[in-house]
Amino acid sequence: MNPRPSIAFAKFAAPQAAASRKGTVFVLSADNGGLSDAARAYDPGKTLDRAFPIAEFTGKLAGIVEILAPQTTSLDRLVAIGAGKVAGLDEYAWLKLGGTVAASLRKATDVAVVLDLAGASPDGKDAANLAAGILLRSYSFDKYKTRKDKDDGQGGGQGSGQGSGQGSGKADPKRPVKVTIHTADPAGAKKAFADAEAVIDGVLLARDLVNEPANVLGPVEFAARAKELEALGVKVEILTEKEMKKLGMGSLLGVAQGSPRGARMAVMQWNGGKPKDRPVAFVGKGVTFDTGGNSIKPASGMEDMKGDMGGAAAVTGLMHALAARKAKANVVGIIGLVENAVDGHAQRPGDIVTSMSGQTIEVLNTDAEGRLVLADALWYCNDRFQPKFMVNLATLTGAIMVALGLHYAGLFSNDDELAQRLTAAGHSTQERLWRMPLGAEYDKLIDSKNADMKNIGGRYGGAIIAAQFLQRFVKDTPWAHLDIAGTAMGSPLNEINQSWGSGFGVRLLDRLVRDHYES
Repeated sequence: MNPRPSIAFAKFAAPQAAASRKGTVFVLSADNGGLSDAARAYDPGKTLDRAFPIAEFTGKLAGIVEILAPQTTSLDRLVAIGAGKVAGLDEYAWLKLGGTVAASLRKATDVAVVLDLAGASPDGKDAANLAAGILLRSYSFDKYKTRKDKDDGQGGGQGSGQGSGQGSGKADPKRPVKVTIHTADPAGAKKAFADAEAVIDGVLLARDLVNEPANVLGPVEFAARAKELEALGVKVEILTEKEMKKLGMGSLLGVAQGSPRGARMAVMQWNGGKPKDRPVAFVGKGVTFDTGGNSIKPASGMEDMKGDMGGAAAVTGLMHALAARKAKANVVGIIGLVENAVDGHAQRPGDIVTSMSGQTIEVLNTDAEGRLVLADALWYCNDRFQPKFMVNLATLTGAIMVALGLHYAGLFSNDDELAQRLTAAGHSTQERLWRMPLGAEYDKLIDSKNADMKNIGGRYGGAIIAAQFLQRFVKDTPWAHLDIAGTAMGSPLNEINQSWGSGFGVRLLDRLVRDHYES
C-alpha cells in the first residue's frame, strides 16, 4: 500500500519564514472569502485575492482555488480551501476539510496547512480532526498491485489512493508525504491527534479486513488478525469448531459445514474500566465469503460477498480503537467467523438445527445465514458476560438497502435509550442510522410448523424479519441491531473515504462508548 502521510504540528510561521517557504501550502478561507493574517503571510503578492473573483470562489466548504508557482514566493503550489460557514465547523466538517487537503496533495512531498481563519480560532481538537481527515482520505488498498501506472497520483484526488500524494516524476513513491499543520496550539493538537489517530487506525483496520480477498482472509486468518490485538492489551480467545460444538452452537456451525476452512469465534475483551463494572458488548457477523450456500446467489456481483464480514471488521476495528486510546470502559467484542460455501456437506433448505439457546431453527434459505451466525454469538455473549447492552453489526439484508439506500444503516432496538444514543452518535460522526420497527406482527412471521422458528418470513419486510429473528436470542438485555449492508461496502465515495470497504461503524461506536460509557 502507499505510505500514509506523516503528520506534525507546529506554531504559525513568522512572516519572513512564511514568505521564503518552499513546497505546497494550503490555507483556509471562510465563506466570506477572506484570509487570515497567518494565511496572507504565504501570499505576499496577493495572488489569491486576484484569483478568488476570477474563480468565483466564495469560501464554500471544500471549494478550491489553486495557484501554481505563485509570484513573489518560492512555493510550488498555493492552495486555498473553502471552510464554509464558521458556525458550521463541527467535527465532521474538519474531517472533510482534511480529506479535501489529502485529495489535492498530488505529487507533493512537503506540505504545510495553515489552520487559521479570519474571524475564528480553530483549536487543537480541530487540528487533530483535520489531520484525521487527511489519513482517512489517504487510505488506499493496493497491496496486490505489482505495477503502478506511470501517471498514478496525478489525478488531483480522483479515485482511491490519491491522498497519499505519491505519483510519477520527482516524487519517491515509497516516501510518505510530510504534512505540517500550523496551529495556535500545536501541543494541544498533538495530544488530541494521539487520541484521534487511535480511532482512525481502527477504521483503517476495518477497511483492510473488508477489502481483503476471501482466498486470503478466511475464518482462521481473520481470527489470527483479531489475535494481534493482544499487542494493545486486548485479551483475545479463539474458539474452534470443537469448542463451539461442545457449547451447542449448532446454528453457527451449520452455516460453516459446507466449507473446508472451518469456523472460529473470536472473543475480545478490553478491560479499561472499573474492575467490577459490567461490560458493554459488540457482536459482529463474520461471513468471510457468502456464496449463499445451496440457496446459491447469482454469479453477477457475487465477488462482493468477500465483504460479508463487514460487521466483524467493524467490531475488530472498534476494539483496536478503544485499546489504542486506552478507553476507560470494559468492552467485549465477539465475532462469529464462517464461510458459507457449497459442497456435499453443505446445509440444505429444510434442515433443522439447534442453537446454543436450545431453540430449534428450520433453515428454509441457506442464504439467510448471517442471522444464524449471530444467534449463537449473541446468546454466548449474553450468557457469559451479562453485559449492560449488546449491539450487533451485520451486512445482513439487501432489504435494508431497498428501504434506506446507501447512506443510512438500519437500526433496530428493544431499548429506546440505547437507540437514541446510537442515533446521536451517528449524527455526530455522520455514520448515520435510521430506526426501523419491531413488533409482534412481524415476529409471528418466523414461527415454524416444524421447529421453534424458521430463518425467513416471506417476501416483505425482510430487514425487519431478520431483526425479529435476532431478538429471540437476546432475552431482556438492552440490544440494538445495525444492518450495515448498504454502508459497510460499496457505499458512495466521499471526502473521507475512497475505499470500497468503508470501515463504517468504528467511529460511530467509539463515539457511543466515549459519550456514555467511560468511567
